[in-house]
Order: sequence, then C-alpha cells, then structure tokens
Amino acid sequence: MHVTIPFTQDLVDSFGSRYVLYSLYLEGFLFCKVRYSDLHKWNEKLRRQFGKSVPPFPRKFYLAMTNSMAEERRFQLERYLQSVGANPIISSSELFVCYFKNLQMDTFGIEEQKANLDIYLPNGRKIRIDVQTSDSAERVLEIVAHKLDLHRELTGYFSVFVLQHHSTVLKRVVDFELPYVTLHGMNNGSLTLEVRKWYMDPSLDKVLFDSPASVTLLYLQALQEIDRRWARPTNEQLGKLESLEKSGNYTKFLELMQDVQQYGCIQLDLCTMDHPEPDCEVLVSVGNGELHCCVKLSNNTTKDIAFKVNMIRCWQVTFLGADLEDRKPPDDQKLELRFEYNAAGTWKWIVIYTKQAFLLSSCLKKMFSEELLKHTKDSLEMQIEVPDFTKARTSSKSHRLVVPFGKSTERSKISPRSNINGPFPEITEEDL
Repeated sequence: MHVTIPFTQDLVDSFGSRYVLYSLYLEGFLFCKVRYSDLHKWNEKLRRQFGKSVPPFPRKFYLAMTNSMAEERRFQLERYLQSVGANPIISSSELFVCYFKNLQMDTFGIEEQKANLDIYLPNGRKIRIDVQTSDSAERVLEIVAHKLDLHRELTGYFSVFVLQHHSTVLKRVVDFELPYVTLHGMNNGSLTLEVRKWYMDPSLDKVLFDSPASVTLLYLQALQEIDRRWARPTNEQLGKLESLEKSGNYTKFLELMQDVQQYGCIQLDLCTMDHPEPDCEVLVSVGNGELHCCVKLSNNTTKDIAFKVNMIRCWQVTFLGADLEDRKPPDDQKLELRFEYNAAGTWKWIVIYTKQAFLLSSCLKKMFSEELLKHTKDSLEMQIEVPDFTKARTSSKSHRLVVPFGKSTERSKISPRSNINGPFPEITEEDL
C-alpha cells in the first residue's frame, strides 16, 4: 500500500484558527483529506487497542510552525501512515477500515446509500451490480465472484483495477478502498473498473485450473494480452493458440501461454527512461520476475533490456514538482520510479518517468513477495522428513508449508468471443 502526502493546504476554521489540511494519496491518486488533530485522535484509539505495535505519532507543536517544521511534520505523517498500513493486523481491523471509509466518503461528499456499479471483464463485457456506496473493494469483488460462480476462496488471486479507455491500467483498488467513491473522486469519464488477476508469476495459473470460472477469467485476460500485444506469441504458437481457441480447450490454451513471451505482464504506456542514454522512449512490461524494457535509442534503433527483479536492491517513487492539483487528470501527474540495479557487479540507479509509477511499484512489491513465498516453500519442503514410527513418540516440531495466495511476429488474429463455453455465458444481462 503506497500512502503519500504530497500536498497540504493552510486553512482557517469557523473560529478563526489556522490549521493544515493534508491530502492523502493512495497508490498515486487522491484518497482523502484530513487534519492533524483528527489523525491524532485516531492514533490514540489505535494505541489503546494495539499498544506498542502502533508506530510513534508525530509530536505536537505548541508554537507557530516554521516552513521547515511544517515540512518535517508532513514527512513524519507520511511515514507514520505507511507504517500503520504495513501492519496487517492493524490495517485489517474495523478501527482502521471504518476510519478511512468515512474519510474517503466525507472528502468527496458521498453519502452512504444504494447504488449501481459497473464492473468490466477483460473481454469488455459489463456486469452491473447493486452495491452500497460504502462497499469496499473486497466486498465488491465478492459480489462479482458470486455473479460469476467464482469460489470465494479464490478471490484473493484477483483484484479490481482502474483502467483508462479500457486499455491503460492506472491502479489497483486497495481492499479497504471504496470503488464507487474512488471512481467518482477521480472525476474522469474515461475511467472504468475491471476485474483482473493479481499475481505476477504466470505459473500460478495452474493453481486455478480446477475452477471453471477462474479458467474463463484467465482465458479472457490472455486473449486481451494477445490482442493488445502485451503478450507476443510466435507464428507457430499463434497457430496452436487459434486451434485451441476454436476447440474451446481453455486449460490447454493457458498451458501453452506459459511459453509465450511476456505473458502475464502488465504493460505501461509509452514513457521515458535515463538508461542506456538520457531521455529514451521506452515500453515497460512488468511481470514474470523482471522489468522488460523496449528502448528506442537516439539513432532510431530499438534495444530490449530485461532487469531481473532479484538484482534490484531498492526503489522509490517520487512526485516531481509541486504543481499537481488534487483533481488533475492522471495524464498530468509527474512521477518517477528509480531503482538500484546490479549490472555486472556494479550498482547503478536507473530512473523511469511514468504516470504509472505507483502501479509499477505495486507490481515490483508483488513479485518480491511471490519470490519470497516461493523460496520459503522450497526451503520448508527440504526440511520435511518422513517420521520414523519405530521410535518412541516424542514431541517434535511440525513444518507448515506456505502457499502463495494472491508470476512478436505479427498482430494476433485472436479476438475475445462472447459465446465461449464456461460459466459466464449462462448469465444474461437481465439476471445481473
């Protein structure tokens, strides 16, 4: 979860007292506005419930703040909220979720009431669901899963995303975030909500093969990736995929997709990078353990560069400049993601300038977590021994396996079909 406070406002209340209003951005977009005093009261409640697990709260100033003091407080509040949000026990609590639900609704002037919300599938099909404006992304996903006959235990492999023009992925909607309010707050008629898989390791597809609804969702997204040229099958692979599509064998289709270049990746819009030379135009695809960059050089040639995630030491996202207003459209956001990479034994900082920097950071975090879980599982499997029942029973340690829970030659001729076999076509618009 990326929480930032890039902007503040100096205001005067009805009693003539001056105060600062902090603009909280979640995953790069305005989430809510809040006063220091309100956060302080909330912190006191957190400390009563969670004790020392709550990080220190920025201290009060009893005299007028200088500019440097105000900047220090802004930075400390940002760090505090990031730390609180990183604690899964706190961030999943009712005290946390309800507080930010109310803040988000109050900031955008949304009342709690019944509403319709349109959720799209990767093939462009719209599902209209009945929700409360206060329903979280987690709740919205559960409603959609019920409509699609997707087992509740599998929803963790999917998530709700905000897309622009049905093609540019802008952000993942965080579980406690309110999709209805988020869409309203972003104030852009070209934005839609779409259900997509939320893992960066394509090999995890096989975990979902026993679920017809999951297979259908994965299949639709695979078609979308080919159609947009995010995934790039060879001519031979394309012929086999077309044959499997016609036969309706979606599981085999997905198994073959495992070998397709850049399958399962999210491709960013065209952006710029400072490597291997300044101001290069670049198409960035993230997934399957790497950042794949197709770079256009100053001599009009192109070069493919793959940055392996396990060679990245750290990264950070930065807002560039202070001219971003709360309601500006995403296209005007000035962001950069810089990462430190080990190339041939030498550490080097590489910078990507993209409005999707927070999405890119989320994908990097997801890949790191999947790699960590994979190594943990492999390590634990090596430690498991077959018990010797011939020996006397003694107390022994048990090992618990950790399972991950939600890793071109020509334009594809494959296009999404509305009459595919599976659970989704049985649902009519009237049923929804």
